[in-house]
Amino acid sequence: MLASDGGVVRLRPITSDDAAAMEEFHSCLSDRTRYLRYFGPYPRMTPKDLYRTTHVDYHDRVGLAVELGEVIIAVGRYELLQDREGPRAAEVAFVVADAHQGRGLGSILLEHLAGAAAENDIDTFVAEVLAENNTMVTVFRDAGYQMQRSRDGSVLHLEFAIDPTEALLSVRDSRERASEARSVGNLLHPKSIAVIGATPSAGRVGGAVLANLLSGVFQGPVFPVNPNRSSVRGVRAYGTVRDIPDEVDLAVVAVPSAEISSVLDDCMAKGVKGLVVLTAGFSETGPAGYAAERELVAAARGHGMRVVGPSALGIANTDPAVSLNATLASVMPGRGRVGFFCQSGPLGAAILGEAAARRLGLSTFVSAGNRADVSGNDLLQYWDSDPDTDVVLLYLETFGNPRKFSRIARRVARAKPIVAVSSGRNATRTTPPSSLERSVERDLFAQAGIVQVDTISELFDCAMLLAYQPLPAGPRLAVIGNSAALGWLAVDAARGAELEVRDPVDLGPQAGPEDFHAAVAVAVASDEVDAVIVIFAPPVPTAVPAYAEAIRSGAESAAKPVLTTFVADHGMPNLLATRGTGGVVGNGSIPSYPDPERAARALGRVQRYAQWRDTPVSATRRPPGLDTELARNLVQQWMTRSPEGDWLGDLEAVRLLDCYGIGVVEFREVRDAAGAVAAAAELGYPVAAKATGELWRNRSDLNGVRLDLWRPSAVERAYADLAEVSGDEVVHIQRMATKGVGCVLRVQDDPSFGSVISFGLSGTIIDLLGDRVYRALPLSEAESIALIDAPRAAPLLDGRTGSGRTIGEPVDKSALSELAQRISALCDDLPEVRELAIEPILASPEGAAVLYGRVRIGPEPNHFDLGPRRLG
Repeated sequence: MLASDGGVVRLRPITSDDAAAMEEFHSCLSDRTRYLRYFGPYPRMTPKDLYRTTHVDYHDRVGLAVELGEVIIAVGRYELLQDREGPRAAEVAFVVADAHQGRGLGSILLEHLAGAAAENDIDTFVAEVLAENNTMVTVFRDAGYQMQRSRDGSVLHLEFAIDPTEALLSVRDSRERASEARSVGNLLHPKSIAVIGATPSAGRVGGAVLANLLSGVFQGPVFPVNPNRSSVRGVRAYGTVRDIPDEVDLAVVAVPSAEISSVLDDCMAKGVKGLVVLTAGFSETGPAGYAAERELVAAARGHGMRVVGPSALGIANTDPAVSLNATLASVMPGRGRVGFFCQSGPLGAAILGEAAARRLGLSTFVSAGNRADVSGNDLLQYWDSDPDTDVVLLYLETFGNPRKFSRIARRVARAKPIVAVSSGRNATRTTPPSSLERSVERDLFAQAGIVQVDTISELFDCAMLLAYQPLPAGPRLAVIGNSAALGWLAVDAARGAELEVRDPVDLGPQAGPEDFHAAVAVAVASDEVDAVIVIFAPPVPTAVPAYAEAIRSGAESAAKPVLTTFVADHGMPNLLATRGTGGVVGNGSIPSYPDPERAARALGRVQRYAQWRDTPVSATRRPPGLDTELARNLVQQWMTRSPEGDWLGDLEAVRLLDCYGIGVVEFREVRDAAGAVAAAAELGYPVAAKATGELWRNRSDLNGVRLDLWRPSAVERAYADLAEVSGDEVVHIQRMATKGVGCVLRVQDDPSFGSVISFGLSGTIIDLLGDRVYRALPLSEAESIALIDAPRAAPLLDGRTGSGRTIGEPVDKSALSELAQRISALCDDLPEVRELAIEPILASPEGAAVLYGRVRIGPEPNHFDLGPRRLG
């Protein structure tokens, strides 16, 4: 969706029965209308649904329009060039009304048309543009496409492949980022607010939020809306939003759910830009509530409004130029540079209270409730470009679009740390997460550079450090204190957090302020120290301010983090804070933790983040020799056989994997002993015989396998045994592969994160220990290498034990990482591949031999961030 001063811009198909719109549509066209003929009628659908309809010849031509209010202001279409040789190509054209040019509408239409064309197997767009039409040429060029040009008199002939190159994806992401950041910015910087359902009672929702807005000194007008009152809290009230004589940017809704529909109509008529719906009674109540929630969001977004909620706690912006507290919270933290997003309303109030107690300042806060529209992804886009936010905190219950979340988080975390705690529940479950789900979440958060914590307390422990202290340059820690016992607690906790600690500096219980100052100054000046923890626990009452000043002045010139356990205080003690403009706590303030263990754990997490951030960004690499077109054709053919999807046959899986250069060790499928012997002779001895069927795959007892068969008689006997024990005449005869370390690569659907790839060594003990690592797709080259090194059993691939003892030759790990990249490319290109298992893989110094592969295909359950964004 795009917002403009004149109203809402939204994308929709053109319908022939909309006479007024069609008339306006034709009046907007230039004299080159032959490229913009209407084809339809199409039903009102999202662009993705439109592309997938079975309307006659929709593969060959698609038309889309942009509508402002009830007037079409831009239209685009493509039409297949039937007689053209070479790759399938279509002519593309669009036009934007003069008054609305320069807003990026042409670029957005082009994105959607390219998405439609790509899904319909069109590879190339062709456009004819008047040579003097520099604006149109710029649209094509700035979209990121690599164009070929030729000129025929006054007409330029442009031709470009529509495959999503890195440049194209970068342009799309940049435009999407700016659009979503603007829409959230409008919510957090309103110039006027209406409180619908305002009451005088602070004990009711409408009264509490109105009281907070008024006491927070919001810098614009606040309009109470209550049909039964002429004023509320001394402020003139209005019967409906429509009655307010001035413009309304933001409406905070606190009326029963049954009244939301009429309130929404009023807001749409008034031109309100954003809604914060505090009202409960929607998707959390069941299917009917969910349907009402979706209708609310669809109607609001259709008129250019973003929605926070329903069941939201509210939103806040501590910028003095805004002073927005549109929440139900009784306590609001002071000004700071930390952005906070959460879903739970009650928990959001507790979070704000905890932040205030620790003196952690916030820049902005959003509690999204049911997250029906505005999500954590939207806030990440906003905070990415917000100059007032340096640290992002997230409390997540669901992930919405997980692939997009991972993509945005990876980008944002390169400049601004993200700390997240997840309740571990997705939208459809009521049971706690399993250890497997926790492992997936842990690995994928680490891949995206997110600092993951387990509790709200740990969230704030990390936030206090990130908000006020620099990142550590390495893992080397100095521990200084006046308690030997607390010092060793800090050392043990630090080592458990993968920090490197020498003996703590014990100043003794009689140490004075000058001793602390000297020790801290020496530590922060040392080239052998990356961070410092200072413990001050006086055995008897003493002059605490002098010690605080000594610690602060000793750390004054530090370009490395300094943390304290200062008389067991937690948060930001006034004595250790540095104050900026307006008394705001500033950089260099030294956070305190109730005990040194919590300080060490927070520092360990932050140090791992700093290490991730220092790692150079690695691009996604597509290995050579991929036949994507053949693979897509095969999958489409198999999907027609079983629209709901199913496991592919063994030979079908081999064909599909071969399209991506994943070669399974050669085998033959036989149905009798004679065929088995013939297959062995063709493959060459020695061979292996393997029973087929679900019960006999990859069994640890090897009852379904006969290995190292050197003679025809051995093959005959093996076939007879396996056919009898399995009850299936189908047996595989496979060439023996080079002995090696057994490994497993799998892709599976995770209920929260979508498709994830996992790697581990094979074996019953490994399975019991759960020694598998997970990554989001697609993999970059560096991520594929890290994936192979990540399991705890990975030293076996280097020919070593965990203690470093040599037990064999190192395997070719580069072959394993390339195999992971090929699997990543396959699953990224073919979203119908829902599950894939390459097992076992025998890794040896000579390479990685794939012995078996299984593939399950099915309908794509969710469009995880594919193609251009929606406009409406």
